[in-house]
Amino acid sequence: MALPTPSATSTAVVTGASSGIGADLARELAARGHGVTLVARREDRLRSLADELSSSVRVEVIACDVGDADARAGLFPEVERRGLTVDILVNNAGIGTIGFVAESTPEAEIAQVRVNVEAVIDLTTRAVIQMVPRGSGAILNVGSTAGFQPFPGQSGYAGTKAFVRTYTDGLRGELAGTGVTVTALHPGPVRTEFLETAGMDERTFAAAFPKFMWVESRDVAKKAVDGLAAGRGSVIPGVQNEIPARIFEFLPRRILLPLLKSRHPALR
Repeated sequence: MALPTPSATSTAVVTGASSGIGADLARELAARGHGVTLVARREDRLRSLADELSSSVRVEVIACDVGDADARAGLFPEVERRGLTVDILVNNAGIGTIGFVAESTPEAEIAQVRVNVEAVIDLTTRAVIQMVPRGSGAILNVGSTAGFQPFPGQSGYAGTKAFVRTYTDGLRGELAGTGVTVTALHPGPVRTEFLETAGMDERTFAAAFPKFMWVESRDVAKKAVDGLAAGRGSVIPGVQNEIPARIFEFLPRRILLPLLKSRHPALR
């Protein structure tokens, strides 16, 4: 099994754990006996989830904005201060802009890079440095099917998720034989708070994607942890999302870009 055996002094650090996929990933790991350290900005949400999970496993709460380099630098030392080692890292925190870049701001575009890219590199590197000498560990980086092709209307977001994909693939090659595994999760449409945070009406966005493409957050989490436990390199929940992602990856851009632009609800 690629997942380390749970122990009283080990923990699974889950970023973006206050809602959506992150909260369900924490639930899934706890259901399999892993202690969890819940990380996000909204401490009240984390404590509510901790109350739900703490009857079965040890749960720690650390309020941290992973987009803030200084706050992020203190995360692993705080886990260590609590007498725990990170045997599983889930880089789930993510934000994104929606709409034309010409109508955005540099600050908003860069903010998603800090969370979706910088935090992934930072925390993954810290975890790998600890895990490799121990000869065990597991890392789950949450990408998106948006990272399989350019995505007009979410250009910056898709770019950050393309990074997660290639970074995780490369790291997987580096870590082969070390006992440390890394998996990329690439969900398609999922009903979470992401759209609201990005300023997009969920009903409008949902209308752009057929109902059969949507996957429930809890199902995404289960498939993700199953894939991590099996040592898979990537997980795309639902064949209805995997097939388009693979096709769009190789479709000529002169055909793909107008098609995606015409379908994106924020550009209509």
